[in-house]
Formats: sequence, C-alpha cells, structure tokens
Amino acid sequence: MNCQEFIDFIMAYLDGELPDESRIVFRQHLDLCPPCEQYLDGYVKAVELGKRCTEGASLPADVPDALVDAILKARRAAES
Repeated sequence: MNCQEFIDFIMAYLDGELPDESRIVFRQHLDLCPPCEQYLDGYVKAVELGKRCTEGASLPADVPDALVDAILKARRAAES
C-alpha cells in the first residue's frame, strides 16, 4: 500500500468496513509511515471537531432543499 491508497481507504478503515486482509495491510503501512500516522491522527481530530461544532446546530434557512436532498441521497448510497 502506498500513501495515496492509504488516504483512499481511511474512511473505510475508520468505519470498520475494510476486509481483514486490507485492514492488516493498512495497519502495516501505518506502522511504517509516520506521515500517514500523523495524517490519520489529524483526520480523526478534524472529524471529531466537526461533529462537536455541529452538535445541536440547525440547518440555515437559505440552504436549498435540492442540495440537502442530494447530500442525503449520496450519504444513503455510500452506506449501501
């Protein structure tokens, strides 16, 4: 696995969706690549901060319904 592939698989890794073999290769790369270890740490922190910033927040009134629908549709497709 190279660094670009590592980045491509971060979400699947964090969501526990990588097959066992891929997860092992991902972890091996992480163990051998300090920049990717730092990248993953920063990524996790950014996601956590983003979640905290939006807790209890409501959607601004000027966000188009079509945009909200498209985001929700994409999220459902990604979860399938």
